[in-house]
Amino acid sequence: MADKTLDTLFHDGLRDIYYAERKILKALPKMARAAQSEKLRAAFEKHRDETEGQVERLTQVFESIGKPARGKTCPAIDGIIEEGEEILDEFKGAPALDAGLVAAAQAVEHYEMARYRTLSAWAKQLGNDEAMKLLEQTLAEETATDEALTSMAGATITAAGQQAKAA
Repeated sequence: MADKTLDTLFHDGLRDIYYAERKILKALPKMARAAQSEKLRAAFEKHRDETEGQVERLTQVFESIGKPARGKTCPAIDGIIEEGEEILDEFKGAPALDAGLVAAAQAVEHYEMARYRTLSAWAKQLGNDEAMKLLEQTLAEETATDEALTSMAGATITAAGQQAKAA
């Protein structure tokens, strides 16, 4: 088990989040098209642009450890995205759709935040300041996106509730 080092674990985690980010890139346009609120649609589009930059930063992190940027199937993000797609299918056109989309997006953000926080700590432990800074930059973006979604959550819940009362 001598080959199971923190370096190995760090590389494995990078492959996981690289796969996740690329999967998220594919899901965001679909979420944006489904959003009923223009504000939520714009938030998904903005996050897609940010995610492209995050994938680029991950490529730089891979370069910093001398490894090619390759993903590894991540069942966790596959499941989170699948739940979001279920919301899209089950609530299409319903008053609660945007509230469901916000909840699905926050599940994605929380997963990403957990991964980036851990990877940043490992990069620091490994003495890879370049990787640590790149990962912390992405963590800051993910945290800001989560905060924006939290503020939107109140509005989408209120709108869904008002539509339900009127029905």
